[in-house]
Amino acid sequence: MFIDTHCHLTDNYISGDLRDVITRATNAGVGMMICPTADPADIENALKITDTYSNIFATIGIHPEYAGVDAAQFMTDAVLSHPRVVGIGEIGLDYHERTDNRTAQIKLFEQQLELAKKHALPVAIHTRDAEEDTAAILGGDVRGVMHCFTSSWGLAKIMLDRGFYFSASGILTFKNASEIRETFAKIPVDRIVIETDSPYCAPVPYRGKICEPALVVETARVLADVKGLKLDDLETILYQNTMGLYPKCHVK
Repeated sequence: MFIDTHCHLTDNYISGDLRDVITRATNAGVGMMICPTADPADIENALKITDTYSNIFATIGIHPEYAGVDAAQFMTDAVLSHPRVVGIGEIGLDYHERTDNRTAQIKLFEQQLELAKKHALPVAIHTRDAEEDTAAILGGDVRGVMHCFTSSWGLAKIMLDRGFYFSASGILTFKNASEIRETFAKIPVDRIVIETDSPYCAPVPYRGKICEPALVVETARVLADVKGLKLDDLETILYQNTMGLYPKCHVK
C-alpha cells in the first residue's frame, strides 16, 4: 500500500466529507495517511480524526506563520504522548512571505525541536527561502523528514548526513520542476517518502485542483520513473522507509 505521509485533513482544509476523501484514498491503494497540524486550532480535531480512523496518524506542530505563539501551551505532554501521534510537524522556517518576524520564527522552531527531543519524536520540517538558518538550527541531534522538499541539493546533502528523509510531493510532477527531479534522482531511494500536502500541490494531471490523498499515487508514478524503478517495487520501498521514519505507525 501507499502511505501519504503529509496530508492536512482537518475541517479547515478538506473539501467535502472526510469519509469520502478516505474512501477515495483507499480505493486508490493509499492505505495509511499521516495528518499534520499547522494552526494550533487544528490540533484537537487532528487527534479526533486519528481516534476515529485506524489508518490515520498525526504529527503535531505549529507552522512558522504562527510565530509568536507559545508552542508549549498547545503541544502538551498529554497531546504529544497520544498513541496516535507519531511525530512533531509541520515546523520550521518560512522567509518567502516575510522576514520581519525571523527571530520569532526561530524561537518557535527551536521550542518545538526541544519538545521533539523530550518526547523522542521525529520532526517534519517546513523550510522555504531559509536554507542557511534551517541547516544551522537542525544541528544533528534530531531526526525526521524534510517535508515537501523543493530546496537545493546542497541542503539535501547536509540533511542526508544528519539522517533525514526527504518527502516528494506533487510538485515533483510539474513541468518546471526538472531541478527538483534531478535532486530526487540523487537522493538514495532508502531515504525518500511521499506525500500530497493536501489540499495543496495537486500533481499533474490534476494541477490547480484541490489535492487529496488518493492523488499521491500520481506522484509515485513520476518518482518511480525518476528512480528507474517499477511502481510496485517503489511502493514497497516507500512503505519500509515510512516505517523507519515514523516507528509508531501501525495499522491493525
